[in-house]
Amino acid sequence: MEYPNAERQNVNRLAEAASPYLRQHADNPVHWQQWSPETLAEAARRDVPILLSIGYAACHWCHVMAHESFEDDDVAAVANADFVCVKVDREERPDLDTIYMNATVALTGQGGWPMTCFLTPDGRPFFCGTYYPKASFLQLLSAVTDTWRNRRDEVEQAAGRIAGELRRLAETLPGGPPISGELCDHAVNTVLGSEDTAHGGFGGAPKFPPSALLEGLLRHHERTGSPQALAAAERTATAMARGGIYDQLAGGFARYAVDTAWVVPHFEKMLYDNALLLRFYAHLARRTGSALAARVAGETADFLLGDLAAGDSGLFISSLDADADGREGSSYVWTRAQLREVLGEDDGRWAAEVFTVTETGTFEDGASVLQRPTDPVDPDRLSRVRAALLEARARRPQPGRDDKVVTAWNGLAITALAEASVALDRPDLLDAANRCADALLATHLVDGRLRRAGLDGSVGVNPGVLEDYGGLAVGLLALHQLTGDPDRLAAASALIDTALAHFADEGSWFDTADDAETLMLRPATPTDDATPAGASLITEALLTAGHLGANQYAEAASASLHRYSALLARAPRAAGHWLAVAEAALRGPLQIAVACDGPDSELLAAARRFAPGGAIVVGGPADSAALLAGRGRVDGRDAAYVCRGKACDLPVGSAAELAVALESRV
Repeated sequence: MEYPNAERQNVNRLAEAASPYLRQHADNPVHWQQWSPETLAEAARRDVPILLSIGYAACHWCHVMAHESFEDDDVAAVANADFVCVKVDREERPDLDTIYMNATVALTGQGGWPMTCFLTPDGRPFFCGTYYPKASFLQLLSAVTDTWRNRRDEVEQAAGRIAGELRRLAETLPGGPPISGELCDHAVNTVLGSEDTAHGGFGGAPKFPPSALLEGLLRHHERTGSPQALAAAERTATAMARGGIYDQLAGGFARYAVDTAWVVPHFEKMLYDNALLLRFYAHLARRTGSALAARVAGETADFLLGDLAAGDSGLFISSLDADADGREGSSYVWTRAQLREVLGEDDGRWAAEVFTVTETGTFEDGASVLQRPTDPVDPDRLSRVRAALLEARARRPQPGRDDKVVTAWNGLAITALAEASVALDRPDLLDAANRCADALLATHLVDGRLRRAGLDGSVGVNPGVLEDYGGLAVGLLALHQLTGDPDRLAAASALIDTALAHFADEGSWFDTADDAETLMLRPATPTDDATPAGASLITEALLTAGHLGANQYAEAASASLHRYSALLARAPRAAGHWLAVAEAALRGPLQIAVACDGPDSELLAAARRFAPGGAIVVGGPADSAALLAGRGRVDGRDAAYVCRGKACDLPVGSAAELAVALESRV
């Protein structure tokens, strides 16, 4: 982006953006610019600070601040006169979001979106916050301008102090204790100590789905047999599935609940949440036989394939908005009168009882978010009622869609769909995972390097970050294990090689590549959050690839786990995916090699069905893969070899024998 003269700064440039979120602000009177070196240079030329606003398309409070302030002519006049105004989509530029969110949390003790930061022209923050009402925002703009003009030394001191603190926070971890059963036991016991045993989940409101942590608890149970870990995972799974955070009509989870009991959600639906939860619920259904987990996994998969599909491309969009027609949650909530209007008196009263729709309501204006505390005894009536309510809901104003396709989140969807295809016995989900992988590799991989996001079939210019490489590599490895396709393994290995070459640093990882845009610092995120850290995702890929035959990957996985093991010792709730990967590493990970003639082998299907989370499963003729070297069928029958590391049991030839062998290994 080049500015041959300052006139380009005197208009809003967001209509040129590829991000749907930025385009939402293209008609604001604020002269928003996209982030670029040229934009920062213009701030230096004008000798004014940068007003940086970071948000995302599905964010309710981002919309509120936009309506109150960014669409207001008085606010725009001040902002345009005294600042260079920059809008950033946090999902498109997670590197910028990480840097300035860390600054916001360091300055205020909390973060969130919209994020509002004031920067020097070289990008150093000196004041940060989140949402501001119009009056407060105008006062803030005036105060910042006065400080910039009249007390510049205070600005420089603050910017220097904050930049120094951010650089200190970004320093790589010093390494921790070796990965061991004792370390993972400690992490799990610490997590269980913060469980809300009454309502499920961990900690208080607001409650976010602890997706990766639940997968880690389930893998811990598989390794140790811990009933406490399994019970905690099941309590949270049940509470979320029966609460308002889950869409009881169409499936799919909202981003978080504002209360402790999962009743009232913040209504946006994100691809990453639903992909991670699909993986967990499918795993829980496979491990326990839970009908509830199987139903929720199937409905969530259908939600991905339907509501989040990017046309017929095979890819998945980022999110559905919290708002519809300017009102949060209006598509989803119901009053008793509305139920009777759609269903009639009898079914309306029955539906109100089934879905906990009260006279006073659980949301705003007497409306209720649908819950489903128990399953009714008449499933046919429930199906009829749900269909009628869904049809009526479709006639309401619908939430907006962020049609941006994010590489990492599509990688999470590939993994979840592939694993759910086994747990739910749904080949269509494996087909969907393969279509998504084909489309990503065709459009988002450019000259051997990933791009972060695309829109409408075209890929954007922002380079992929570490989570893009890790998320897609894990998905491709899952497909390789299910299909035996060597091209999937080759593509995953190429991504891992690129990550090692451009993101790694002696066991630790940067979020951005060594040849990416130079920012005020190079971000490095160790902890898992709503999505797994790029570092933990690439470590999962390294661990899996290493046990498929590449020793250098196994060594890199071990080094990475050692570097970040301190998180399991000190902050395990922020290390859910690290726990899942560590549990897989402790098992060896468990490997199942099935010698068979083709993918239709019943024994191979049983191996995939019985395998615990993180296990490696390959199938094919003898010597067709590293795990099958020297291992073939026995007496003309398919044979399964259960191994940990380089030690393998004697082959078994039936699903029942395999189940027994796996139980003795878990």
